[in-house]
Amino acid sequence: MRNKKVLVVDDSPTQLKLMSDPLMSRGYEIVTAMDGEEALEKVASEKPDLVVLDVIMPKKNGFRVCRDIKISPLYKDIKVILISSKDQESDKFWWERQGADLYITKPFTDQELVTGVARLLGEAV
Repeated sequence: MRNKKVLVVDDSPTQLKLMSDPLMSRGYEIVTAMDGEEALEKVASEKPDLVVLDVIMPKKNGFRVCRDIKISPLYKDIKVILISSKDQESDKFWWERQGADLYITKPFTDQELVTGVARLLGEAV
């Protein structure tokens, strides 16, 4: 069985590393992107099992990328985790409207991220 592939998207190299490292240490194959447009290109070329997506990004924000993934007949089954420092009720409303499978607020723990990814991929934590 191949390792599950996770696309991690954030415009900050530091955040990208903070999100990628704990997933890599759990054996996930990690692919990264630095903005929303690159994220959609990688979804098409890499066909990840799950996308961890920052909300605030250049070119295309995480909400739009999530919506584009979820309305696509080819990619709608890819699980999406939105990550943001925004934690208001209205933010929660928006991530639900975009079709995200999970919403995690910053700052988050490695365990919180790994648990969310494992749960969405149907794996033991």
